[in-house]
Amino acid sequence: MFELASLGIGYGSLLMLVMLIVLLLTGMQLAFATGLVALVFALGWFGPDALPIVSSRLYSFIGNYVFLAVPMFVLMASLLDHSGIARDLFDAMARLGRKLRGGVAIQTLVVAVILASMSGVIGGETVLLGILALPQMLRLGYDRKLAIGTTCAGGALGTMLPPSIVLIIYGLTANVSIGDLFKGAFLPALILALLYMGYVLIRVWLKPEMAPLPSDQDTPETPAPNFFKALLFPLLTVVVVLGSIYGGVASVTEASALGVMGIAISTWIRGELSLAMVRKATISTLRVCGMIIWIGIGATALVGVYNLMGGIDFVRDMVFAVSGGHGLTTILFMMLILLILGMFLDWVGVALLTMPIFVPIVTELGYSPIWFGVVFCMNMQVSFLSPPFGPAAFYLKTVTPKDISLGEIFRALLPFIALQVVALGLLIAFPQLALWWQLHE
Repeated sequence: MFELASLGIGYGSLLMLVMLIVLLLTGMQLAFATGLVALVFALGWFGPDALPIVSSRLYSFIGNYVFLAVPMFVLMASLLDHSGIARDLFDAMARLGRKLRGGVAIQTLVVAVILASMSGVIGGETVLLGILALPQMLRLGYDRKLAIGTTCAGGALGTMLPPSIVLIIYGLTANVSIGDLFKGAFLPALILALLYMGYVLIRVWLKPEMAPLPSDQDTPETPAPNFFKALLFPLLTVVVVLGSIYGGVASVTEASALGVMGIAISTWIRGELSLAMVRKATISTLRVCGMIIWIGIGATALVGVYNLMGGIDFVRDMVFAVSGGHGLTTILFMMLILLILGMFLDWVGVALLTMPIFVPIVTELGYSPIWFGVVFCMNMQVSFLSPPFGPAAFYLKTVTPKDISLGEIFRALLPFIALQVVALGLLIAFPQLALWWQLHE
């Protein structure tokens, strides 16, 4: 009765992939392309009776209580974008690194870690650092590639550091504890940030001309009264959000609301909180969350239809056949797939399309889905910086001087991509890095 079903799962999978690629090449948004493919195959493979099953999957995804944390953390990032918190935080940190060669670059990475712990998204953080840090390093005579790479790679740390939106979406998709994911990602994210800092210090030690020491006129002292506004309250917000999650005091959703309250109070103390600011931050939040929800609807529908077709078993058998059934080889093969997809698709689409298929395979192999979530997050770190479509590079390009080309940004990112691969290798070789917290429970 249904002609598509006669193709078999192998040819059906190929046709589904080709149709999806063709629709994306026409310029159709990923959310609508996946939704259209899901609709065509649901009707063509099963008929109208399959539509209620697909719609029930959509409801279970969108109706998940933990999903409320996404708009809360995005709102935190939006409030940061529309306030002067990041600028004052950067100025306050300048007092600590002024006598250290490469200190401004190190300061940039430290501020990136703090901002990432307050927002969980990379777009706004990369743009903020591009506005604040990059011009200062260029003015002080820093090597252009070092300044560009540090700024862009630091801005992308929001992918790894809790409260990462990537981890939240993975947790929803893989049905694992987001609080455990936050615990697992903290140490690997810190290691990655330390690798960046170590690279910067080694480079400027070998070639001092890459980072001239600033004079007193270049870095004036930050007035002491600014300390509370610029440093103490943002750090307190980070401690409250992450401390309440790690300490088991609040759930991720509750902690996200605490974070929004903390940033709102901080902007009020600074005298920046206004109706116009809240309106702009709210509109930005609605845009980002709308994108995530629509991609989630399309991807969840597509994966649901593919699962009904028997595609999950087909992909599992194919992965095992290619990798020889060896656990580590299978993981590395999946990492390769994620790297390739990450170069062309948004991370939300990559997570929602692949994790329902990959996580059962990982669990069947005996690996922890928490560990794999951190590995996936680190993998997305690489894709955010990798050409040809590394989104972090495009975010930075929007605020760089005109003489800095996109090609120069990608070339500047190559050492940092190598460091990300090193961190990914360490995480695969030593799973305890993501499961350290279990040793103390």
